[in-house]
Amino acid sequence: MRVLVTGGTGFVGSNLARALVDRGHEVRILRRERSDLRALGTLAVEHAIGDVRDFESVQRAVEGCAIVYHTAAMVSYWRKQRQEMFTINIEGTRNVVRACLRQNVQKLIHTSSIAAIGHTTDGSLADETTPFNWDRYDIGYRISKYRSEQVVLEGVQNGLFAVMVNPSVILGPGDIHFHGGQIIRDVRKRRLFYYVDGGTNLVSVDDVVRGHLAAAERGRIGERYILSGENLTHRAMLTIVAEVVGGIRPVVRLPRPFVRLLATTSEVIGNLTNRKPWITKELAAGIHLTSWFSGEKAKRELGYVFTPFRETVVQTYRWYVENGLLT
Repeated sequence: MRVLVTGGTGFVGSNLARALVDRGHEVRILRRERSDLRALGTLAVEHAIGDVRDFESVQRAVEGCAIVYHTAAMVSYWRKQRQEMFTINIEGTRNVVRACLRQNVQKLIHTSSIAAIGHTTDGSLADETTPFNWDRYDIGYRISKYRSEQVVLEGVQNGLFAVMVNPSVILGPGDIHFHGGQIIRDVRKRRLFYYVDGGTNLVSVDDVVRGHLAAAERGRIGERYILSGENLTHRAMLTIVAEVVGGIRPVVRLPRPFVRLLATTSEVIGNLTNRKPWITKELAAGIHLTSWFSGEKAKRELGYVFTPFRETVVQTYRWYVENGLLT
């Protein structure tokens, strides 16, 4: 079976492409001409050169594919990049949905995020039914992922078989650009010895890949599935990372006003120098909340299981060391 992976050179996309090749599929990836190919290595996949923002190139890539995995997206919490991110994440998804409808694709598996799901206010775990309620924080990435889901659901209404998966914060081998892996690098280099209130959910990329494959096999049309791992406070999460990689356990609690001031200062400097800030106001917004999630629906309907966080950190750290990326 021929399948397409958009964003096939990215963290999730490259790991997914490798798993699909291992399963015997003919894999085509959609990538830009100057994409970084390191995550793919020598993996035998067909390369379709294009951009999700260009409908014609998307349509050429989709042609002849039975299943499309749409992992391509931009992650940014810098307001200066918001319009570019909206174009990639929302309009790019619109192009993929449109192409899938035109080419009569059997299934579209859309990589969303827990960013598209609301947070609870009563201490309970958020699930697929928790309404989006991040508007007051005006976080561009969250807005883009939520609106992307609405585009997918429009496609469903027009006859497209589409399933959405919502991974939490992802760590694992292949994260060459240090998305979730930035935590490991900063703790290892002893730059991160403080914490903020609140908590998050973290998941292994291997679990996320298996969740995508299960969604293609057993997912129900128009449904979303949270692909989660362990729910941890920020302090507990950083403590585990420090124990694994040899960093400093978090000992200093940063108050929210200080975090906001730090983010504002960092963003001003970034805007003046045109360099992406280390922390931004959007990244700091809501960071104090305990954003914990339930993966029960994916467990029940997809047979989803997750890897313990400590094991995920061990695997990720070992991969970084073996590839000389922590020097």
